[in-house]
Amino acid sequence: MMQESIAALTAEITKAELNNPAALDAFRISYLGRKGKLADLFDQLKTVPNEEKRAVGQQLNALKQQAQARFDEAQQAAEAAADNAPANPDFDYTLPPVPNALGTRHPLSLVREEMLRIFGRIGFAVAEGPEIEDDWHNFTALNFPENHPARDMQDTFFVAPVSHAAGAADTGATGDAATGAPNLPHLLRTHTSTVQVRVMETEPLPIRRVMPGRVFRNEAISARAHMMFHQVEGIFIDEGVSFADLKQTVYYFVQELFGADINIRFRPSFFPFTEPSAEIDITCLICKGAGCNICKYSGWVEIGGCGMVDPAVLENAGIDPEKYSGYAWGMGIERIAMLKYQIKDLRLFTENDMRFLRQFEAL
Repeated sequence: MMQESIAALTAEITKAELNNPAALDAFRISYLGRKGKLADLFDQLKTVPNEEKRAVGQQLNALKQQAQARFDEAQQAAEAAADNAPANPDFDYTLPPVPNALGTRHPLSLVREEMLRIFGRIGFAVAEGPEIEDDWHNFTALNFPENHPARDMQDTFFVAPVSHAAGAADTGATGDAATGAPNLPHLLRTHTSTVQVRVMETEPLPIRRVMPGRVFRNEAISARAHMMFHQVEGIFIDEGVSFADLKQTVYYFVQELFGADINIRFRPSFFPFTEPSAEIDITCLICKGAGCNICKYSGWVEIGGCGMVDPAVLENAGIDPEKYSGYAWGMGIERIAMLKYQIKDLRLFTENDMRFLRQFEAL
């Protein structure tokens, strides 16, 4: 039976036509592959009587060498024929080559790196965190009340369905084992302040960090707003930190980025996680204070918010507010880029219009 199988396979290998790449590949798989016909015969060798195994094994090895020799010969012939094939008469070899189009950095990347360099020169290191966050790091630890509008589905993108009447088991969300926070729905972070909480929970004092990243809010897309944008936030916590330290940091950053003659004002405001708090305004660089659609015709543009870290936030992170104080600030990278490069429509950053992006090649 084994001898008949060997004879039949020998005839197949001898008669196989190997005149094209497809036939070559089919031959290799059918006869030389791990699951091919030769491999099957080698597997059947264990059923051959012991006194015949040596002779049959020799025949199988010879057949395998014959198949490999046929395949190698046909492959070499096919490669030689391809090398000697006549040139395509329809191709014009005098045409100039297609140039390699080099890309460029996105304007948001350029501004982000410049902002980080400026803060890096005064000792701020970079920290990053996850874009999908839990309620503790995004709201509760930052002193947001339970009825704050940002917790509503209309303002925030929740990953799991929210049911205030039902327990955490209904949402399918998980808790935070590191902080002991309750099981609450996860969401796309609405600010990079979440990284501030994580840094305060895990790093030794003093803390001097900047947190760049992408954030998400349920807003209508327009020339001035988008549902996805980028922020750079910062935090400094140590003994004896005051609002005067915060103001000098902001003055330094704005003058380094926009020039020493830029006008700055701090406008009193409210944030759940800072007290006192202020909005940071600078003269609109697009209209030079005359008024335009970007500055709502006021001559001033808000570039961010700031304030002293609320004692409740320090306590939530396990920091003694009687001993330590700190300031925090945050600003949108898109807003800074619009002012720096005189861009009037926020949507240009995400529309992938090459005519717009190529303007920044020289930078």
